Amino acid sequence: MAKGLGDLMKQMQAMQAKMEQMQEELAEKRVEGSSGGGMVRVIANGKQEILEIKIDPEVVNPEDVAMLEELVLAAVNQAKEKAAEVQMEGLSGLTGGMKIPGLPF
Repeated sequence: MAKGLGDLMKQMQAMQAKMEQMQEELAEKRVEGSSGGGMVRVIANGKQEILEIKIDPEVVNPEDVAMLEELVLAAVNQAKEKAAEVQMEGLSGLTGGMKIPGLPF
């Protein structure tokens, strides 16, 4: 039984190393969300961190700040959704589709 426990510990350590590598890879991946026909663009990484927000000057209207706020919000949400998909793809590849408590799927 001790051998089985040792094998399990080795598997857990290997999985932890793969998780750390995956986290590093996710930090390097870039996804983009956009709205307003590309007038507002948001760049995020695979860890769902917002890295950049680009706003076309044509969409900036002091008379309609609410529209700009909606465009930014839509682009941010789209970028975060894409980043979450990238994250899920990495996790499912790592676990082979197994559901592991504490992981977000």
